[in-house]
Amino acid sequence: MHAIVIEKPGDPDVLHWVEVPDPVIGHDEVLLDVVAAGVNRADILQRRGFYPPPEGASEYPGLEVAGRVAAVGDGVTGWNVGDEACALLSGGGYATRVAVPAGQLLPVPRGLSLVEAASLPEAACTVWSNVFMLARLRAGESLLVHGGSSGIGTMAIQLAKARGARVLCTAGTEEKLERCRELGADVAINYRTEDFAEAARPVDVILDIIGAKYLPRNIDALGTGGRLVVIGMQGGGVGELDLGRLLTKRASVHATSLRARPLDEKAEIVAAVRADVWPLLEAGTVRPIVHRTLPMADAAAAHRVMEESTHVGKIVLTV
Repeated sequence: MHAIVIEKPGDPDVLHWVEVPDPVIGHDEVLLDVVAAGVNRADILQRRGFYPPPEGASEYPGLEVAGRVAAVGDGVTGWNVGDEACALLSGGGYATRVAVPAGQLLPVPRGLSLVEAASLPEAACTVWSNVFMLARLRAGESLLVHGGSSGIGTMAIQLAKARGARVLCTAGTEEKLERCRELGADVAINYRTEDFAEAARPVDVILDIIGAKYLPRNIDALGTGGRLVVIGMQGGGVGELDLGRLLTKRASVHATSLRARPLDEKAEIVAAVRADVWPLLEAGTVRPIVHRTLPMADAAAAHRVMEESTHVGKIVLTV
């Protein structure tokens, strides 16, 4: 098979499309022939040398794919050769074949293409596990999403709106803000010209990809009993937390990641996404937002597009 190999940490030019050995599936794994793979910020961090794969995971980048089942392990039930599926991965998605734990496999939602399906697993699992399973956002509450035009952001806006929440988001251009409103955001805040804490407060749940840079203002924006969930550190990883302010609001701060979670936790999240998110996709209430597709062999170009930060939604690589 072929895969994108990171020659050494660096700029996009260190990504090379080369021939590599086929993966060998385990007892509880499925082999997928990859048709498309989603591109994520984590892939860029891995390329730069800041986010190595968990122990035992593939060294190739790529956290989500869609394709067709080529083989199933002896312990796998419910999947057959030829089935179309998408999958949440710990790595290895930038390749023509990938081995996937069966618990991290999802059917392609009815009415969607394999390319669209490849854009779903990472964003859907991240949003559902953090906003709904961890922070327990309820109908009638409010959610503030930082980076509303990102793959995570576009999914969070739609899911929260579908579940009856009031949705606020931040983005950096008027074009992105308008796209967020089209997806259901009730309030869209330009973080370059507005103080989001002043514009948003009080909110019940915040989904944050920035980290330290936004920490004090996120706490300011929370209402009583509010929940801040930090899933990224684009604005740094070390910040000052005002515990007095947190105590006064009876609020909480959670910092989580998805990639290195144990297999049973990932399987639980994937099962919840299949039960609660897939029906919304099949009904058209929530839809995948694919900004652009590029050939997988040209993954370097896809990384450049993502680093320009002008996209809305997901970038997808195709085989």
